[in-house]
Amino acid sequence: MEMASREVKRSFDLLKLYESSYHNKKVALGGKNGNSWYTYSPSEYIEHTNNISFGLLSLGIKPNDKVATITVNRPEWNFFDLGIAQIGAVHVPIYPTISIDDYRYILTHSEARIVIVGDKKLYENVSSLVNEIDTLEKIYSFDEIDGVANWRSIIEDGVAYENKDSLEIIKKSISENDLVTIIYTSGTTGVPKGVMLSHLNLVSNFKQHSQNHQMGKEATALSFLPLCHVYERSMNYHFQYKGISIYYVGSLAHILPALKEIKPNVFNTVPRLLERIYDGIINKGNELSGIKKAIFFWAVSLGDKFDYGKEFSWYYRQKRKIADKLIYSKWRAVMGGNVRLIVSGGAALQPRIARVLGVAGINALEGYGLTETSPVIAVSNLTTMEIKIGTVGPILPGVDMKLALDGEILCKGPNVMMGYYKQPDLTKNTIDEEGYFHTGDIGIMVEGKYLKITDRKKEIFKLSGGKYIAPQMIENKLKESFFIEQAMVIGENEKFASALIVPSFSYIINWLEQNGINETNKEEIVKMPEVLAAIQEDVREINKRHGQTEEIKRFRLVTDEWSPDTGEMSPTLKLKRNVIGQKYSDIIQEIFNVSHAEDPRGTKMKIPRINLSFAELINKLRNGSGDK
Repeated sequence: MEMASREVKRSFDLLKLYESSYHNKKVALGGKNGNSWYTYSPSEYIEHTNNISFGLLSLGIKPNDKVATITVNRPEWNFFDLGIAQIGAVHVPIYPTISIDDYRYILTHSEARIVIVGDKKLYENVSSLVNEIDTLEKIYSFDEIDGVANWRSIIEDGVAYENKDSLEIIKKSISENDLVTIIYTSGTTGVPKGVMLSHLNLVSNFKQHSQNHQMGKEATALSFLPLCHVYERSMNYHFQYKGISIYYVGSLAHILPALKEIKPNVFNTVPRLLERIYDGIINKGNELSGIKKAIFFWAVSLGDKFDYGKEFSWYYRQKRKIADKLIYSKWRAVMGGNVRLIVSGGAALQPRIARVLGVAGINALEGYGLTETSPVIAVSNLTTMEIKIGTVGPILPGVDMKLALDGEILCKGPNVMMGYYKQPDLTKNTIDEEGYFHTGDIGIMVEGKYLKITDRKKEIFKLSGGKYIAPQMIENKLKESFFIEQAMVIGENEKFASALIVPSFSYIINWLEQNGINETNKEEIVKMPEVLAAIQEDVREINKRHGQTEEIKRFRLVTDEWSPDTGEMSPTLKLKRNVIGQKYSDIIQEIFNVSHAEDPRGTKMKIPRINLSFAELINKLRNGSGDK
C-alpha cells in the first residue's frame, strides 16, 4: 500500500489500484435494481470509466468544462466521477432533493454543459431548464426513460471513439493542484456557494483518514448517505483506496434490508439514523416483560460505564460477556451481524448512544469537517485507539488546526479548498492572510488532544441581559431525553432561553401503552398533562447541568417532524433556524409574551429503570425464571 499511496495523487489514480492491487476482487461496486443486487468487478469499473471519458470527449467536453450529476446513490455515479476527472473536466454533483430554483441557480452558475439525472421524476424537474440555461446542452438519465438519452449511450460513444490515445495524454497533463469538482453547499440561508476542490484537497484527506482502521480488501461497506456531499464522497474514495467492496442504496427505506443482505463491516451515517436505531432498541425492550425485560435493561445499563481505552474490572468483563450472548448479539444481527465500524458525522452523536453501541461491540466513532476542508479536520482513530466519547477525535495528521480567541476553529493545510467559485470576495473573507480557513464553528480541546464542537459561531445569540447562549450544546442535551426527538433553542434579545420541541412520538405512544393509555393522535398527545410533565421533568434535569442563563425556562411542543423534505432542515440535517422561526412565529411570540412562568403540572409515569445486580441475574438464569 505504501507504493500505491505515492502513486495516488489524483482522484482517478484510484483506478491504478484496482488494476495493480485489487484486480482479483470479485466485487468493486454493487447496486440494487428492484429486489436484486448487481455488481461490477474491478475490470468492469475501469472499462466503464474509461469509456465514459472517451464518450465525453466525443461529445466535445474539454478540460474545465462542467458536467453535473443529480441522482441518489448508485455505483454508476463513480464511472462519471472518475471519467469526468480523467479528461480534466469538472464534476458538479447536485442533491436530488433541492428545489427547482436551486437547480436553476447551480446549473446556471456552474455553467454545466451536460447533466445526468437519476430517474424520471428528476428529469421532469430539470428538463425545462435546457431551454432556459444557455450553457446546458443535453440531459441524460441513469434509469431507462422513454424519449430521454440514457447514460449507456455515452458508453457507446466511448466505445466508438477512435482517438483513444488522447486520454493518456490528457491524464498526464492533469496536476494534483487542478480543480476536479465544485460542490454547492446548501447552507441554511442565502443561495448555494460553489466550493472548489482540487485533486490534492480530496486525495490528501482520504489517504490520511483511511489509516484510522485496519480493514482492507476483505471488507464490505454499505453506502447510503448522498455521494453528492463531500462526507460520503470522501469515504467512498477511502473505501476504494483500501479495496473495500462498496454496495450502494438510494433510499432510506432500503437501509435495514440492505444491512441484513450485504452484512457490511462498515458504513457512514448521521446521528439521526443512529438515534432511530437506538430508539428502536429501547422500544423493543419496553415491549418485553418479567426477566426478559430486566435482563434487557440491565444490558443497556452496562453502557453507562463504557468508554474506549478504559481498563475494565474482571467483574465488568464477565457481565459484558453474558450481556453480549443474551442481548448485544441480537442488536448486531439487526445490522447484519458483521458491523465493526460506523462513522458518524454531520452533527453531534449523543454520548449515551455511542456508549451503548460501543459496549455492544459496535464502534460508532465521530468525525468533523466541512465541504471547504475536503472534509475531515478531526476524526476518532480506531487504529491508535484515540477515541474520546463526546468529542470528534484528534486532529487529522497533516491538518493544521488552531482555536481563535473566541473559540472559533481555524484550519490550514492541503485539505483547504481552492476557494468559492466566482466569489473571490467571499473567499477572501473566509480564508485569512495566513491561509487559515475560518470554519464558523466553536470548539474546545479536551485533554489537549480531542476536539469538541460546542456550537456554530453564527448561531450563538445574546439574551436581552447581554448573556450569550450557545444553542447547539443545549439542544444536544435535550435530545438525550427519551421523550424528545428534535429541539431548537430560542430567545435572541429576550430575557430568557426557551425551546421548541418535537416529541419522540414513537417512544411516547409506547410509553403511554405501557401505562394503560391508548392515544396515537399527535395533536392530543402534545396536550396531555402526563406528557408535558414528563418532558418538564427531563428539562429540569438538563437545566441542572447548565448555568442559570442557559436554563430553558419555557418550552412548547409541536407536532411536525422537521426534515429536509419539509424545509426545516438542510440536506445535511442542520436546522434552518430562520425557517423554523417563521413557521412557528405565533408560538414563539406567545412564549415570550406570557406573564406566568411555564410549569406544566401532572403526574409523571415512570420510565423503566431496571436495577438488577449481577448476582441476581445469575441466580434468575440458574433458576430458569420466566416472564411474569
